[in-house]
Amino acid sequence: MGAFHNTKQVTRGVQTVTLIPGDGIGPEISASVMKIFDAAPIQWEERNVTAIQGPGGKWMITPEANESMHKNKMGLKGPLNSPIAAGHPFMNLLTFDLYANVWPCVSIEGYKTPYMDVNIVTILENTEGECSGTEHGIIDGVVQSIKFITEQASKHIAEFAFENARNNHRSNITEEVTENCKDIKFNEMCPGSACLNMVQDPSQFDVLVMPNLYGDILSDLCAGLIGGLGVTPCGNIGANSVDSFESVHGTGQDIASKDMANPTSLLLRATACFAAIKDGKSLTRYLGSSVKCSDFTEEICC
Repeated sequence: MGAFHNTKQVTRGVQTVTLIPGDGIGPEISASVMKIFDAAPIQWEERNVTAIQGPGGKWMITPEANESMHKNKMGLKGPLNSPIAAGHPFMNLLTFDLYANVWPCVSIEGYKTPYMDVNIVTILENTEGECSGTEHGIIDGVVQSIKFITEQASKHIAEFAFENARNNHRSNITEEVTENCKDIKFNEMCPGSACLNMVQDPSQFDVLVMPNLYGDILSDLCAGLIGGLGVTPCGNIGANSVDSFESVHGTGQDIASKDMANPTSLLLRATACFAAIKDGKSLTRYLGSSVKCSDFTEEICC
């Protein structure tokens, strides 16, 4: 999908990709992706990113996963359980400085929703704001969470958004960090107004760029317009040439190992996926049908 394209060079020949299957339904949808890409020049290097405690009790991902991502520069990640405890920052984002989170939401031909003209890219700043994970207890029953926003990171994500818009022939950006660019129309809008306008007329939006909390809300809303998180891909773009692409839905523990998972979010960069969805005959349970994950995979492979 073009929304992920920026300025990086494409490697020719066999591309080694770090595969992080994830938890719950993650291994199932990852297996679906591997089967579909079996004929492609891709070598998978599977790694586990479960957090471990390093020296001094600091949480970190395994050295093997760290080395693999830095070596391959490209990762595909299934859904992971989100730890709810002190000391667990978003390590995959911060470890590799994956500063830009790119969510393209495009209406899918063959799957009808009330909105059939959605074509929006939401770009989130990944490393600051609520994602910084800076919080502490003050007294019993009171927790303070600190949201850091810096000029440097805000400028960085704004420059990325404008460059991304240029490269993908988009012309209208709505953002929360002020930066100017003459050849692209720029608007500012508060998060509440953006939500209101989004459900009234999503066609008025092209590219949105904002801090992570507001972006998380708006990107989920955009996903709802086209069918939900199960049909929405996501790319985390790194400052050090490391990128991680992933599904954005949860681990689906209630349907894990039942062949009911919808792999579309993890597959959506593949053109063949759209061919299977287009005629409306290969919709999984997530999209209101009864097609199994394995059947969906076979339909694409045929």
